[in-house]
Amino acid sequence: MVKSGMALAMLLLAAPAAAQTVEVPAMTLPPSSLLSEEAKRVIVRQQAVRPPDFGNDIAAARAFWGRYNDERLTEMRRHFRTSERRERMGGVTVDVVTPVAGPTARNAARVLINVHGGAFMWGSGSGALVEAIPIAATMGVKVVTVDYRLAPEHRYPAASEDVAAVYRELLKRYRPENIGIYGCSAGGIITAQSVAWFQSHGLPRPGAVGTFCGTGAGYAGDSAYLSDPLTAGKPIRAGDLPADLSSIYMKDVPLRDPAAYPLRAEAVMRRFPPTLQLAGSRDFAASVLTWQHRQLSAMGVTSELQIFDGLGHAFFVWPDMPESMEAFRLVSAFFDRHLGAEPARSEKKGN
Repeated sequence: MVKSGMALAMLLLAAPAAAQTVEVPAMTLPPSSLLSEEAKRVIVRQQAVRPPDFGNDIAAARAFWGRYNDERLTEMRRHFRTSERRERMGGVTVDVVTPVAGPTARNAARVLINVHGGAFMWGSGSGALVEAIPIAATMGVKVVTVDYRLAPEHRYPAASEDVAAVYRELLKRYRPENIGIYGCSAGGIITAQSVAWFQSHGLPRPGAVGTFCGTGAGYAGDSAYLSDPLTAGKPIRAGDLPADLSSIYMKDVPLRDPAAYPLRAEAVMRRFPPTLQLAGSRDFAASVLTWQHRQLSAMGVTSELQIFDGLGHAFFVWPDMPESMEAFRLVSAFFDRHLGAEPARSEKKGN
């Protein structure tokens, strides 16, 4: 049963002033009253997805999440019409996604790079298309989604190197201010890491970036504790949160590495382009995204934060709810506001 607000307040007031933790009363949490009816139905479907404990069986994990992403891709194709082609770009495999009618005139000189999620270990193929298709169709822009090298076969900074290779190739055809980069979950982390990597390797700053459901630091704050009980009914985690990213991809990478953990490096963050942070309020990444937004804003970097109440990690890969469509519009509008539109000199007539 839900404890009353007064009872919870009394519990907190009774705690010693020096206490570092509080015991949270057991409670039953209904869906957010701010959710659409469609979203509430989708949440029921999400809760039916119960990944097993894969242990060290990476092949089994990739097969499970591959099927999951295939299902999300089928749903995306019911809502959006795009064309896709696979090619090599800067020595890296990519999928190039465009609206069926091609980019709009306003976006003819623009391009977005997508960095897919998947815990650094899966997500290429259908998972990448699930992130690229709705933005390409909603914004009317070309999206290049990067099939970066995955863990455990590869370790940091393999993904940053692959994103940088694609970025270098696109710089031959696009102005840097006309290029945007975005990613979700591990892709959001790699997006932040890639911007830091560009800085340390003399590449120009892109026009804007989006770090969704993950960013340039380890998962931290209240949401990292609350996500499991709020979204899956699991017990709240115990103990301190690790300061680093607990992934084989990041194993033995020191926290002091500014390209690996840019949110910890003020000099790096001050040079970030306009940045959009986006997540659900029940996402384990929500707290660190709000932290990044505050840090960027304090440094004078243009930063926007969009938190969708009652939704969990990577909620927008489920397109059958208006909240996802709203998220796609917000992402598209953000890049439209902050990317340049002037074509490269070589593309102008007479040059």
